[in-house]
Amino acid sequence: MFLTISTTGTVEKPATDLGFLLHKHPGKAQSFSTSHGTAHVLYPEAGPERCTAALLLEVDPVALVRRGKGKGRGGAPDAALAQYVNDRPYAASSLLAVALAKVFKSALHGSCAALPERAAAPLPLRIEVPALPARGGAELVTRLFGPLGWKTVTAEPVTLDPEFPEWGDSRYVRLVLEGELRLADALNQLYVLLPVLDDAKHYWVAPDEVDKLLRAGDGWLADHPEQKLITSRYLSRRWGLTREATERLELVRLAEADGLAVEDVDNAVDDTKDTEDRPVPLAEQRRAAILAALRAADATRVLDLGCGQGQLVQALLKDVRFTEVVGVDVSARALSIAARRLRLERMGERQAARVKLLQGSLAYTDKRLTGYDAAVLSEVVEHLDLPRLPALEHAVFGSARPRTVLVTTPNVEYNVRWESLPAGHARHHDHRFEWTREEFRAWAARVAETYGYEVGFTPVGPDDPEVGPPTQMATFTRTDQDTAQNPGTTRNPGTGTTRNPGTGTTRNPGTALNDTDQSPKEDAA
Repeated sequence: MFLTISTTGTVEKPATDLGFLLHKHPGKAQSFSTSHGTAHVLYPEAGPERCTAALLLEVDPVALVRRGKGKGRGGAPDAALAQYVNDRPYAASSLLAVALAKVFKSALHGSCAALPERAAAPLPLRIEVPALPARGGAELVTRLFGPLGWKTVTAEPVTLDPEFPEWGDSRYVRLVLEGELRLADALNQLYVLLPVLDDAKHYWVAPDEVDKLLRAGDGWLADHPEQKLITSRYLSRRWGLTREATERLELVRLAEADGLAVEDVDNAVDDTKDTEDRPVPLAEQRRAAILAALRAADATRVLDLGCGQGQLVQALLKDVRFTEVVGVDVSARALSIAARRLRLERMGERQAARVKLLQGSLAYTDKRLTGYDAAVLSEVVEHLDLPRLPALEHAVFGSARPRTVLVTTPNVEYNVRWESLPAGHARHHDHRFEWTREEFRAWAARVAETYGYEVGFTPVGPDDPEVGPPTQMATFTRTDQDTAQNPGTTRNPGTGTTRNPGTGTTRNPGTALNDTDQSPKEDAA
């Protein structure tokens, strides 16, 4: 299988500059070893007016069988084809895409120290792939490459046999792309779309394939009309990975539409600074306050309820006094990210015995959560609809009943101090409400009285004399006598003499701030 890349030039800007951009000298042929064969780079023509580079991949059929068996793992995509008799050595596929990425790695990244201005500028390009498997036909090829800036996209079907035209066309096309694009953009498009059109991969699609897809699709995939098809096929229809890629691409699209960086839109998943003037991020200050409170309470077995991506769990595991740490979240995706963050698969036996990640809803009682010294609800309650708070209160304070409960939540009064936050907007688009200090204290006092706890309050972050701290923390300590009332027979914990804490303080979703280290909590229900 092979492809050719051609460009034209002038005496001032010779076409042979293509050799600099590809980091392969036009005057010699070069060979590179790949996991399934040998890749050769050669130049059929190299002159100032026209230059053509060819990438030829010689596939080793024995290595193909040994390294992967079956569909999507080295075998042919058609079950009817035998292991040693298939189209893999002749048709452009993920094998060629991987060779492309390995041989032209610097070119894919747009790097060229010798001619940086040429690497950053569009070039007149002609790319030809003689045999491209296209599940979806020539029409799909045009739909995929057409929106990407090419002047012409030619997908000529290859007949099954010229001697028998009545047999019709095969699923292969001869692809020719012509237009002015940056070389890096063209190569990244091929890297993604070759396996997409073939609709098969020769290797197992792991979670890091999402990062590869987004990296290669930067600048064009987020707005592509066939984004869903491209994402699904590239990730071999693995639903979880496809969903993750789609969500991240949507963030890219929203960020580009608002002229913002992605981290400014999705800052709930990053430990980034709150403002340029704060050397210590608020997320770190919040974790430090939580750890200090847990140590003061002599807690050793701790629940992190709504653990998100596991930053707090990770911090707890660093302190040997915490002998058991349990992270709970309703989001399977968040728990998966937490597991990768904690490196659970590589964790030693003794350390692994200290930590558990559980999927569960905080709107329901859960026997697995009883008997612990402390529970932490860090930046969780504001992600729930107000009518669902009583269910969470009962599940945590009435059913699980840890000795100590820590609750942190944003102080809405402090929002006026955020220069980057538009007036009237919440800190995160998923916040259902944000409480004032008075409202938070009234809610905490009612919960403590209802379920037999005492409560104290601690500011987190700089305590402004006018508007208070950016984060407020309540520490609930269960009283010695277990005098919790039965909400069903005495007092409904969802009601009380204080006004509804969410009334008047709900903010319209707006630009989120870099003040949290957890992914947006999904509704506990």
